[in-house]
Amino acid sequence: MQRRMGEAVARVARRVNETVESQSDTLDLADCKLVSFPAGIYKAVRSVTQGIHRISLANNELKALGARFATTFSQLRELNLEGNLLHRLPQELGSLLHLRTINLAHNKFRHFPEALAAAPALESINLEGNEIAEVPTEALATMSSLRSLNLRANPVCPAVRLLVRPLVPFELLLSPEGNVPTA
Repeated sequence: MQRRMGEAVARVARRVNETVESQSDTLDLADCKLVSFPAGIYKAVRSVTQGIHRISLANNELKALGARFATTFSQLRELNLEGNLLHRLPQELGSLLHLRTINLAHNKFRHFPEALAAAPALESINLEGNEIAEVPTEALATMSSLRSLNLRANPVCPAVRLLVRPLVPFELLLSPEGNVPTA
């Protein structure tokens, strides 16, 4: 067990160092067995945070993301959080002025993360495979940059299906009725 944890820590350190040394615009921490975003990373990447535009934290075991994440990576354009255990997002994520794409597929969301409604440049939201039944149609209607919202494999209630279609000027992906898994 300790050996596997040591290998995971080494993998994270190696990927962070690669990003810093190459001054890459991408920080890839996918498949690193993270249960939280390591605080030490904020210090390690402080010299390149303004240049980081893409972060992948996919397929970890994250249960939460702190406010500091959004304030540190303020130039973020793409965020991949697919395959974690998230059920909410910090309000500060809405302050990411450049965020265009967020992937939250296969997490534990029961409600649409309303912090996303405040992200002015957000074009694509993937919430496939969560547990969302209610959708804030009024908030979605105000998202002028939104082009695509994927809610497939969510137990979206039939009333929402009827309300959402005429109100939203973007591509809305829903599972056919009767094909939605139950939680």
